Amino acid sequence: MRPMKETLTLEFDGGSRGNPGPAGIGVVVRAEDRTPLVTLGRFIGRATNNVAEYRALITAMEEAKKLGAKKIIIRGDSELIIKQMKGEYRVKHPDMKMLYEEAQSLIAEFDEAKIEHNLRHKNELADKLANLAMDRKADVLEADDPSPPPADPTSKPASAFLKAGEKFTCSNCGCEISLGTLPGDGFTKLNPFVCLCGNRMNRKK
Repeated sequence: MRPMKETLTLEFDGGSRGNPGPAGIGVVVRAEDRTPLVTLGRFIGRATNNVAEYRALITAMEEAKKLGAKKIIIRGDSELIIKQMKGEYRVKHPDMKMLYEEAQSLIAEFDEAKIEHNLRHKNELADKLANLAMDRKADVLEADDPSPPPADPTSKPASAFLKAGEKFTCSNCGCEISLGTLPGDGFTKLNPFVCLCGNRMNRKK
C-alpha cells in the first residue's frame, strides 16, 4: 500500500464491566477533515480497564498502518495510558508492561506520532463502540449498527427460540409437526415452518 501523506487522528477507548470482567475496545481513525475512516468496536473477553485501553491503542495503530498512515495523532481519555506512553508514569503490572512494549514498538514505526489526552466528552464515539461491543459480545463496525447481538438462548426471550419436543400446527388444514432432537445446546432460532398446503404453521399452545 502506498504511504498516506495526511496525518490521521486515532481515537481509542477501552472498558471493562467488573474490572476485570467482560471487556471491549473502541477505535476511530479519522482523516484530516475529521471524516471517520475506521470505526471499530471489539469484544476482547475478560480483562481489566487498563488492559482494554492498551488493546484499543494497539488496535488503533494497527488500523492506521493498514491505511498506509505515516503520520498520526493519538487521542485517548485514559490519563494513565497516555502518561505511561509519554514516559511520565512507570508501568509496573506485568500484563500492562507487555502491552506497553507492544504499543511502543508500533508507535516507533510511524514517521511522526503525537499522543494526547482526550477529554471524555470528545471521545464519545470510541466509547460508544466499546460499549456496543461489550453488549453484543462481537465486533461492531458502526456506532449506529442496528444488527442484533448473536443468538444466545440464555439471554433471549424464550419465544424467540425452539426447543426439542415443541409442536406446531397449521391453522388451515390442521396438519401438525413435532420437533425431534436439535443439535448443540438443544436450541435454535425461531424460523417459520410452512405446511405442505403453503400456510405458515404456528407454535402449539
